[in-house]
Amino acid sequence: MMHAETRSAVLSIGRVYCDLIFTGLGHLPVLGRETFAEGMEIAAGGGAFIAAAHLAHARRKVALVSRLGRDSLSASVEEQVCESGVDLRFVEHAQDAGPQVTVAAVVGQDRAFLTRRAGPALPATLDAALDWDEARHLHIAEYATLHEIPDLVSRAKEKGLTVSLDPSWDATLIYDPSLLRACAGIDLFLPNLEEAEAITGSSDPQVAIRKLSLAFPTVALKGGDRGAWLVSKGRLLHAPAETVPVIDTTGAGDAFNAGFINAWLNGAAEEACLTAGIRFGSLAVQAPGGAKLLTTND
Repeated sequence: MMHAETRSAVLSIGRVYCDLIFTGLGHLPVLGRETFAEGMEIAAGGGAFIAAAHLAHARRKVALVSRLGRDSLSASVEEQVCESGVDLRFVEHAQDAGPQVTVAAVVGQDRAFLTRRAGPALPATLDAALDWDEARHLHIAEYATLHEIPDLVSRAKEKGLTVSLDPSWDATLIYDPSLLRACAGIDLFLPNLEEAEAITGSSDPQVAIRKLSLAFPTVALKGGDRGAWLVSKGRLLHAPAETVPVIDTTGAGDAFNAGFINAWLNGAAEEACLTAGIRFGSLAVQAPGGAKLLTTND
């Protein structure tokens, strides 16, 4: 078994989706009317995969802990996942795990999602993943996964792993008053502005992140074109967004997570972690699909 100080790999857990991404829309669809998009992309999605793909692109060893179906859509998604460089040894294949589809409608720098989840989040491979002797960190891509596997953080901690969580937007869960209590033990909390406001009740990012820092040692708050904020050890930092051409913001937050986690695990200073997160997020928005640039630009 490798010593803790020599381990460097990340486990990224969460559902994998088939994203149908419609771009070039002037407005969101309206009931009873047909809306035409200028472009469409079919891409592997979900926070766990997108974050893992960006970590792999950064030369960080990373394994996906997830479930995939046996249907044609899942097979198509798996081809893209295989091309990403992510280790798939902990991916379970099961009939009830697909198809998991998200339709993303992109309007300017905003988007709306329609999603169908399939099957439970708990993969049969979880114990083997947590026992992997190269694993140093567990990234939980959405609170829904933790909600379904409530002992996930404690099990990771027992194995000596640090843990991060992106709550991800889920209207049925984000307002749960027990959310912060259920997240006990998380080392790095990674919400966006909308999620932070729902959890804390404050629309002021500095107030919201200060409130969240009472529950987590490190909080990185993603603000899109407003940049990002960080509170760690009582210190508040802000970094501005980069000015880049925006094609699709789907997965930008997950790309930010990957950049931040990679720098954080490297022991980088707080400012450098924020800069890395913003850099990764900026790359992600320049093409349809959160991981698309990873297969076209090295």
